[in-house]
Amino acid sequence: MNVLAAVAVLGLLIIVHEAGHFFAATCQGIRVNGFSIGFGPALIKRQRRGVTYAIRALPLGGFVSFPEDGDESGIAKDDPDLSQNRPLPQRAFVIAAGVIANLLLAWIVLVGQVSISGLPEDPAPGVMVVAIQSGEAASQAGLAPGDQILGINGQKFGAGQDAVETMVALIKAAPEQPLQLQRKRANELGEVTLMPADRQGEGRIGAQLQANVSGKTRPANNPLEVISKASAEFSNLLRGTVKGYAGLVTDFGSTAKQMGGPVKIVEMGSQLANQGGSGLAMFTALISINLGVLNALPIPLLDGWQMLMLIVEGIRGKPIPERFQLAFMQSGFLLFIGLSILLIVRDTTQLTLFQQLFGR
Repeated sequence: MNVLAAVAVLGLLIIVHEAGHFFAATCQGIRVNGFSIGFGPALIKRQRRGVTYAIRALPLGGFVSFPEDGDESGIAKDDPDLSQNRPLPQRAFVIAAGVIANLLLAWIVLVGQVSISGLPEDPAPGVMVVAIQSGEAASQAGLAPGDQILGINGQKFGAGQDAVETMVALIKAAPEQPLQLQRKRANELGEVTLMPADRQGEGRIGAQLQANVSGKTRPANNPLEVISKASAEFSNLLRGTVKGYAGLVTDFGSTAKQMGGPVKIVEMGSQLANQGGSGLAMFTALISINLGVLNALPIPLLDGWQMLMLIVEGIRGKPIPERFQLAFMQSGFLLFIGLSILLIVRDTTQLTLFQQLFGR
């Protein structure tokens, strides 16, 4: 059930992203002729009010299509309601709306979580393990979501984000060096030996860490306190996500090895769903922010690339030649599909079930 919940969340986030583009266009009177979830041949297709809604064979994203994208729309090229004939700010809003929708959804989810669950009490000393990656150092050491790490090599941790940063710094400084972790699991204390992997001279363990919160909450005093807490959590997640993607530029070799495809995302979602509604809400917010930031990157096929083309068009005073745009989009699509398949295969072979079945 946890896996199905994670898959459902991914599907919802894709729908929300594409709905952002769709409603940004339709609310401005821009013609739209397609709304698809997935790529490739359509498995289910329905047409309503001139728009074809489809679920397609490759569930790796989605897209909203416009009449000018095809050659046989039957609409005059100078139709004022075609996207290509609208002012640049209107087109920019349509492009940005998918990212805005994902970020807005993440914020709303966090506000809802704080409203329902209340505000967490101050964190206790130590660091909480939220999720782990199969086959990585944390998994090999026997760590599991919910474990509390109270110290390393006799050094006790404080509380809050400072404790998380201290643990991360100690791990980074100890590639392929054994670390003795003081672990608390289900009120039982023990020690675990952890051997961080070497990623270009820095230690990596394949685990998501957060401040050691007790899980106890108190009701918010007023709506402003709810919004303030949710906004602070949203800001932390957004900064962390942007920093992670920036690592693709500053430290590509190490960051690329930590990238996860759909299988890894579902696995992480399943682990967080084990923590109940709050874990699933955190997964929804985290992946929605990731999806928004990823789409903002200037990579062919993504929204950031379309925005870059629009900026170049504004500077040049005319669009980039269509043959060049098509070449970039096709190469981007092939790169996207190839990378997705590679990540799916890699992540599947690292699953515990797969390794048990095939004796790895």
